[in-house]
Formats: sequence, structure tokens, C-alpha cells
Amino acid sequence: MNLEQPRPGRGVLTPERGVPVSRRAAVLGSPVRHSLCPTLHRAAYAALGLDWSYEAVECDGLGLAALLGTLDPSWGGLSLTEPLKRAALPLLDEVSDLALDVGGANTVVFRDGRSFGDNTDVAAMVAALREAGVEAPSPAVVLGGGATACSALAALRELGVRESTLVVRERGRASEADTAAGRLGVAVEVRTFRELDRLLPGTRLVISTLPAKDADRYAAAVMYSGAAVFDVAYGAWPTRLVKAAGFAGSTVVDGLALLVHQAVRQVELMTGRGDVSVEVLRAAGQAELARRAA
Repeated sequence: MNLEQPRPGRGVLTPERGVPVSRRAAVLGSPVRHSLCPTLHRAAYAALGLDWSYEAVECDGLGLAALLGTLDPSWGGLSLTEPLKRAALPLLDEVSDLALDVGGANTVVFRDGRSFGDNTDVAAMVAALREAGVEAPSPAVVLGGGATACSALAALRELGVRESTLVVRERGRASEADTAAGRLGVAVEVRTFRELDRLLPGTRLVISTLPAKDADRYAAAVMYSGAAVFDVAYGAWPTRLVKAAGFAGSTVVDGLALLVHQAVRQVELMTGRGDVSVEVLRAAGQAELARRAA
């Protein structure tokens, strides 16, 4: 599959109606033990009265094709984490335009013996930002250049931001996101973290797609900018970056909001139920994080 020339006619996947009551689903990735997806999806199934099961399965890119080949008709869908979002694209029967443009699918739905890939990360980022009152956040700075940064660029496009600054350790690390920006029809200016201090004044939103604690060293610079902060990390919440922004009175969006909104959309797509409660999933996620921190 040539990601530079997405296949035509691949629309956004819509929820399935009349799916069987009892189905299976799982999150795949490596590592995957830390994932909150089982907690969120199981909470949704319980609230909806569905007899669905959901598990976490360790799987790397080399094992994905073989694993997909073992799934029987009882499977309703999969959530994909790294390093599988990009690796899954050529293995699926159909892929949405958005997943192709972003360069990764985090959701797989099985229907009538076929597999459909989609991306719910983008819509989740938009929903999380709007929930916090962040609208038209231009200029915006994205920290990191991997798969989540690609989704961040697409989310910013949905919010009307057509030009963003991408900050990476080395310029070569931005190639994936830079290429995705071309497919998305947005412009990115690639800078390094050595330039961050002079990039932040006047910035309205900073999205950190860095692993937990990797952005801590930049907390002071971000705090003094006064920008809203969206830190997608959730395992070590609250991060130093978020604490600093909070002390400065800035708007803060947490990684749990991203997980909750993308899980809501995944459950809708897999089960066909459109009445999934954001608050039920949020409460389940908060309780699980509190349990892990105890």
C-alpha cells in the first residue's frame, strides 16, 4: 500500500447496527500490559448491558499478520497501540481516508468476514480540546514527531489550524509527521528543542506527544508561555509539565481525556451502540489510575 497515494473511496467507518450480543475484542501492542483500554471498554460494555469480553494481547509488528489470521467470527474489533498502528494498514481489507492520511489505524472492526481500519485518535483529541474550551488554538506547537504527533496535526486541522510548529530532538525525527502533514494538506515548521524557548512566546496551545516525563525538562518554558497544555501521557499523571501549566493558571488537558474519547468512538464502531457514556468511562479510568498509584 502506497501511503502517499491513498486509495479512493475509503470513507469514515460508521457504527454497525444489529451486531451479535456476545462478541470478543482486545487491545494489541507491545508493551500492552499498562493499557487502560480493557478498563474503559469493559466499563462501557457493563453500562450498555453487553455480553462482550475485552483483553490485552501482547503483539509486535512481526506477529500481527499471523495473529489476525487466527481470529474467528466471534471477534468484533481490535484497538491498536504502538508499534501496530502503521503496520496494520497493508493487512486490512479497507482503511479510512483519515487513517491513511495520518499514517496509522488505532481501530479495527470486523464485519462480514472483512476487516476495516479507522483512526479514532484524531476525533478524540478534538473532543478533549473542545471539552476544555480550547477552540481555534493558533499558533500551536507540537512536541514530538511520531504517530501521535501525526494525529495531533490532523486534530489541529479540524480545529482550523493549518500551520503548526513541530519540535523534535533532531530534524530527522520529524520525517513521519512531516510526510503526514503533506497528506493532510497542512504546513509544519520543524524545529529542535534547542529553539523551544524562543518559539513559545505567543503560542496558544502546546501538545506534548512525548512519553511520560520526557517533557518535564521543558515545563518551565511552557509555563511562562501561558499556553494551554495538552499532555497525552497518562501513566505518570500529573506530569511536571502539567503541574507547571496548572500553577500558571493555564488550561490543561490530560491524556485520560484522549483515551476516554477514543474508546467511546471505538465502542460505538464495534458494537453499533451510540449511547456510550463519556462520564462512565472517565470515572472507570480515574478509579483504575488511582488504584495503580496506591
